[in-house]
Amino acid sequence: MGNKIDFSNTTERARDVWRSLQPLREVRMKVGLEKLESHKGVAIKALLDSRAIGLFIDTTFAKEKGFRIEKMKRPLLVKNVDGTVNVGGAIMHQVECNMFFKGHIERVRMDICNLGKTEVILGMPWLAAHNPEID
Repeated sequence: MGNKIDFSNTTERARDVWRSLQPLREVRMKVGLEKLESHKGVAIKALLDSRAIGLFIDTTFAKEKGFRIEKMKRPLLVKNVDGTVNVGGAIMHQVECNMFFKGHIERVRMDICNLGKTEVILGMPWLAAHNPEID
């Protein structure tokens, strides 16, 4: 993450999705996601990934479950763990929902991207606000 990237031709910000292809051990948390409009929810096992900068939801999963998809004002460039730009392209949409975990509820915004078999990645959203390479 030490190298700065010139986003002038693509996007204005970048966010890293750190996800190994063959993790030695995964930590998953059972959480509930609730749609704001209908208050209907779904229980999932989200991947907890402290190296991910932000919260992510899979494109197919978000559409299939009927979450309201919002277009972002500025797209986010996605980089892989090895620093290369993700072939899936920039993140252009988000989902806002309520997330429940053991009696705690929080309204969250999740960036929508292709996560493969993983429905949701819970990273460290505060890192996005404090990362000098973003913005």
